[in-house]
Amino acid sequence: MISAVHVVIMGCGRVGATLAHSLEDAGHNVAVIDQETESFRRLGAHFKGRRVTGLGFDRETLLEAGIEQADAFAAVSSGDNSNILAARVVRETFGVENVVARIYDPGRAEVYQRLGIPTVATVRWTADQIIRRLVPHGAEPAWRDPSGTIRVAEMTYSTAWVGHQVTRLQEETGARVAFMTRLGEGLLPRPDTVIQDGDLLHVAMREEDVDRVERLFATGPEAGE
Repeated sequence: MISAVHVVIMGCGRVGATLAHSLEDAGHNVAVIDQETESFRRLGAHFKGRRVTGLGFDRETLLEAGIEQADAFAAVSSGDNSNILAARVVRETFGVENVVARIYDPGRAEVYQRLGIPTVATVRWTADQIIRRLVPHGAEPAWRDPSGTIRVAEMTYSTAWVGHQVTRLQEETGARVAFMTRLGEGLLPRPDTVIQDGDLLHVAMREEDVDRVERLFATGPEAGE
């Protein structure tokens, strides 16, 4: 069973409203921030989450949206600068790890990715891509083999895995790291590759093992070396 998380979304345009509904329908708690009160009409009367009028990088606005209890934050307003500023404030000031910023300029998106802030450029945006970064457990796989036996998905992991070799993670979980994204560039791990903070791990696993693998990625390595 997927545990409910609290997600704060900055921007109530079509993207923000779609994310809010998708996350709420999946059982999560959602707060949406927008400068314009009229924008909240996109959410409809049935939306049960918080509607907060203000700037998404303003401390008081974020506190009203419950950022201190947030498990994830998505900056999907129409401004690149506002999105990246809000993402940095949320990560650096409030310590929220699952943060993603929507960036219109693909070139700038790559720069921010190198700064350690996951970005999704408009040209390749889909709600599933953003949701996989915000609420990775239970997300749709990026690829599944025709038999439905194997999936490849971007996996989040406990910071306890940072500093350990990929081979240890594979041995303890039974999954395989198909490739990694580090500082915005793809990387095929070698036996001596060590997991670094900010690495994105794209993992191949059997469908029947998904729950177990997610649990082991989230809890970290077993005690001892």
